[in-house]
Amino acid sequence: MIGDFKMKKDIILCGVGGDGIVSVAKIISDAALNENLYLKQSEIHGMSQRGGSVFSHLRLSDKPIFADVIPEGYADIILSSEPMEALRYLPFLCSTGCVITNSEPFVNITNYPPMEKVNAELAKIKNCVKINANEIAKQVNARSNMVLLGAAVPYLGINITKLEDAIHHIFDRKGDAVVKANLDAIHAGFNASK
Repeated sequence: MIGDFKMKKDIILCGVGGDGIVSVAKIISDAALNENLYLKQSEIHGMSQRGGSVFSHLRLSDKPIFADVIPEGYADIILSSEPMEALRYLPFLCSTGCVITNSEPFVNITNYPPMEKVNAELAKIKNCVKINANEIAKQVNARSNMVLLGAAVPYLGINITKLEDAIHHIFDRKGDAVVKANLDAIHAGFNASK
């Protein structure tokens, strides 16, 4: 960590287009602003509508941030909706960083590596939280991206109530059922990550 920070998190959110990575970034950003944190975000949508790779750099701090892109070796968290995408961004992870990933692959290419190899690489990561976000999401009738957000709560440095407030702020217009599903999902993900 560079500088005298009380709070600094450099987060790479990655996955496949349509997995809700951009929504997760919005929720974390909204919650961070409500915690009076500074933030910078850089998004690459890529082939998002066709299932292509999507990623976002999200930097949070109690001090001003001057760049929106996270340098290699500085990410505190890699939050991935898909295990191979998590591996793609490993060069960005710092030595004490954490990978939080869905254990279920989204096989959208013909040469997707065997899951045994993907899991072997994930097992080499010192701090790795791997959950079946798809299955948990089915149980609470929600989307897996919110389950992964819940699994990230212990590592974000943002109070879960601020994330709940952000979900209300962003999804209230979609109705109580959508808000409840998203809240249930983050709590299910939080419990699964313990």
